[in-house]
Amino acid sequence: MKILVTGAAGFIGFNLSRFLLKKKFKVVGIDNINDYYSTKLKKDRINQLKKFKNITFYKTDLRNKKKLDEIFIKHKFDAIFHFAAQAGVRYSVDYPRKYIDSNINGFFNILEKVRIKKIKKFFYASSSSVYGDSKSFPLKEKDLLFPTNTYSLSKKFNEDLSLIYNKFYKTNAIGLRFFTVYGEWGRPDMFYSKVLDAAFKKTKLYVNNYGNHSRDFTYIKDVNLILYNLLKSKNIPGNEVLNICSNNPLNIIKLIQIVEKKSKKLKLHKRTMQKADVLKTHGDNKNIKKYKLIKNFTPFEIGIINTIDWYKKYNNF
Repeated sequence: MKILVTGAAGFIGFNLSRFLLKKKFKVVGIDNINDYYSTKLKKDRINQLKKFKNITFYKTDLRNKKKLDEIFIKHKFDAIFHFAAQAGVRYSVDYPRKYIDSNINGFFNILEKVRIKKIKKFFYASSSSVYGDSKSFPLKEKDLLFPTNTYSLSKKFNEDLSLIYNKFYKTNAIGLRFFTVYGEWGRPDMFYSKVLDAAFKKTKLYVNNYGNHSRDFTYIKDVNLILYNLLKSKNIPGNEVLNICSNNPLNIIKLIQIVEKKSKKLKLHKRTMQKADVLKTHGDNKNIKKYKLIKNFTPFEIGIINTIDWYKKYNNF
């Protein structure tokens, strides 16, 4: 099978691409390698992928329709994983246009290719942020959505557009509402990465809402397995949205304490809630278990230790 992965230099896109390459799939990766966070990290990820013979990589933007046309003329894809997007909830408050330009227009161009090329397996990244600051837990796929910023709004728009395309063009699309994914090769803007920076690089650690936050942390290797099983599955309806989560929220102070056991006592700079914060994420994962996409999740204590080991090696500690 030949698989297209957009956002192949990103955290999830890279990890899934490498997972599929190890299983001998042919992978075509696309990424514009933007500077939202370290381009060095993104380039290092791509260099890891280029160690495989069955990878083809294009540095381009999905809004470049001409280049996208060329790629789809050259390659015939059996499935597409669409992860390319402008990331960052807080960043979206200051730069709303970037999220409309990238997340909506880029998604539309890919969805058009799915329609025209009649690609039967299309999986795209949504986000737990579409639920907004809900107070009803665990969050279920059928819950009402309350996006509170242009990032989450762009993700909800993509879900709605997928429904419209399914209605009129019979396209098959499965939306992936990722909760807080963590692990090796992770994003440096995520809170768990900032905890590691504080532990090993002695950076300041700001803790919002005085530490009264909980997140449904989901380990990247569990995500890889879920996505791989999705690719193989023939039992999932043609247009579906799934929570990708562990159903096990963790208070961020507990996260800090676990990291401290592998490093040192950290000085916390506690402060009030910041813009775009939500108090808690906690997703219901009954559907991914119903479809037998995963049996057991990696305990956070194991996943974060694996992440720390990678972090120290990557940063030469």
